[in-house]
Amino acid sequence: MKKSIDGKALVYCEGAFNTPNGKTAHGLVRFTERYEVVGVIDSNYTGMDAGEVLDGKPNQILIFRSFSEAVKKLNNAGIHPKYLVIGLAPDGGRLPKVAKETIKNALEMGWNVDSGLHDFLTNDKILVQLAFDNGCTIRDIRKTPDRDQLHFFTGEIEKVDCLKLAVLGTDSALGKRTTAWILVHAFRKAGVKAEMIGTGQTAWMQGAKYSMVMDSCINDFVSGEIEHAVVSAYKNEQPDVIIIEGQGSLMNPAYPGGFEILAAGRPDFVILQHAPKRLEYDGFPGYPMHPINQQVQAIEVISGKKVIAITVNHENMTDDEILPACEALEKETGIPAFDVLKFGAEPLIALLKKHIK
Repeated sequence: MKKSIDGKALVYCEGAFNTPNGKTAHGLVRFTERYEVVGVIDSNYTGMDAGEVLDGKPNQILIFRSFSEAVKKLNNAGIHPKYLVIGLAPDGGRLPKVAKETIKNALEMGWNVDSGLHDFLTNDKILVQLAFDNGCTIRDIRKTPDRDQLHFFTGEIEKVDCLKLAVLGTDSALGKRTTAWILVHAFRKAGVKAEMIGTGQTAWMQGAKYSMVMDSCINDFVSGEIEHAVVSAYKNEQPDVIIIEGQGSLMNPAYPGGFEILAAGRPDFVILQHAPKRLEYDGFPGYPMHPINQQVQAIEVISGKKVIAITVNHENMTDDEILPACEALEKETGIPAFDVLKFGAEPLIALLKKHIK
């Protein structure tokens, strides 16, 4: 039986699975140590295998039309989830009104509910009362801790004497977190002790032991929280490699993430995630993506560190287009390019292992 921190979970992703707005669900379907995912709700893919829909690799996680259908079929199979997890990740992190009914149904059945959206469920008195009446809990993963629990940057990051890698991207919703986990697992498989630093709600939901939620943290403490996570992982685990998950991109108009990761996480090298077929920034038609060489230059100027590899997101590409796209990127930038989701991370790991301290 698969080990999990919090037990069996059903993931709500109505209308968003296999789209950029379903990236939290995608992460949980691909990998999580926090839950044992037993199903996904999205009527667009009723009856299909979530892994098959997402990556062409069946994983026995069924997609259901509705909450009621999921409960009935799972109960008939002797499967009784403890959690409903909101797998949506829409622009602005707002909860669709239609989702509230499913959340109420789950709480009435005594299920716990986890949400990583900016609309905090614990601010809804009706939902909080339902949770209390039925002996269950609501967790708002993006809810920032009180200020007295947050950390300010100290410079202690300079004592972290292991290889630090940041997985940044040329856009948001690009697969940075997935690539980071793939690298962590590939390093571990190769006998290298690796730790993941999560910087978003989904990484926490996947079980990242050392994490913070960058986009909801009070600005004065973002750098300190990144530093604290990295330093804690180094002190407690003594890893050979620390991999820091990126957020947004330096030039995305709405999600200009990455500055604090470079400044406070102080990576030795950057791995840059890129989708060759994406021409405009995610969710913002009319905002053309900056050329990749310009994005590489910006990262290297800000950090003083090299982009050591490009990892390819193969969205909207056929299989026979992927390797030529990697070759074209390498020719254009002079940086080796890999599709670790499609072909595995072993060649990239071989390159990165040379830099382990």
